Amino acid sequence: MKLFTAKNELGAYISEIRNQGRSIGFVPTMGALHQGHVSLIKKARQENDIVVCSIFVNPLQFNNTEDLKKYPRTLTEDLTILEPAGCDAVFYPKVGEMYPDEVTEKYTFNHLDKVMEGKFRPGHFDGVAVVVNRLFNMVLPHRAYFGLKDYQQIAIVKSMMLQTGSTVELVPCPIIREVDGLAMSSRNVRLSPEARNLAPFIYQTLQWGKQQLGTASPAEVTKKVIDRFKLHPEFEPEYFEIVDSETLLPVETFDSSNPPMACIAVWLDQVRLIDNLVYEA
Repeated sequence: MKLFTAKNELGAYISEIRNQGRSIGFVPTMGALHQGHVSLIKKARQENDIVVCSIFVNPLQFNNTEDLKKYPRTLTEDLTILEPAGCDAVFYPKVGEMYPDEVTEKYTFNHLDKVMEGKFRPGHFDGVAVVVNRLFNMVLPHRAYFGLKDYQQIAIVKSMMLQTGSTVELVPCPIIREVDGLAMSSRNVRLSPEARNLAPFIYQTLQWGKQQLGTASPAEVTKKVIDRFKLHPEFEPEYFEIVDSETLLPVETFDSSNPPMACIAVWLDQVRLIDNLVYEA
């Protein structure tokens, strides 16, 4: 497995691969890898000749400097995970390599970057779009793999790709969960043992909300879910919304043409956790 820190060295490698007519699958990450990331690497391995993974904690997508500071950085462990998973090359740039000059790219997402995550993390999705587009231009992948836990992020990346005319095939991949249902996340390692034991309640509540379909409207389910969290003060819900899976706008009924999606962000033990579940009967 090759490790690149400079984009010109990565570029030479990518040119060689493409000149050989081989396909490239790309998995962009911020490191602190877990089995969710491994599932993306394995999927890319099945569908491409070469698999490239990037590890870059992107400062542009952190609206909270404390969150950026605390984000786990575990390069040595990450590399030991990637090679057996089937990764061929890792791109591990420093901030100056990705952003040598002032960032000037601008994208328009209409409402997509203003709802849910966008409402609570201003500027976050601008940073996501900038870094993903730059990585696409460096790695030149045929396919790129993203986990569905960050559902809104996928919508943003799709929009950015339309705006840039990207020909990369975006491959959304299922959420990978711990045995107790907690969605795998790099942030989970920051939970205390006590909080980690409580954390599966998030997914349990998403499932509980889905069981209300047929007897309650989306607005009623939303209220019931928030009320359920109020019984557990260790959790601080930031939002719970049932939205159209295409537009990401709230639905008034469960009969929308696109499957409704329940999306949630919760603070637990000073760690922000997100999850989602399709609310289709």
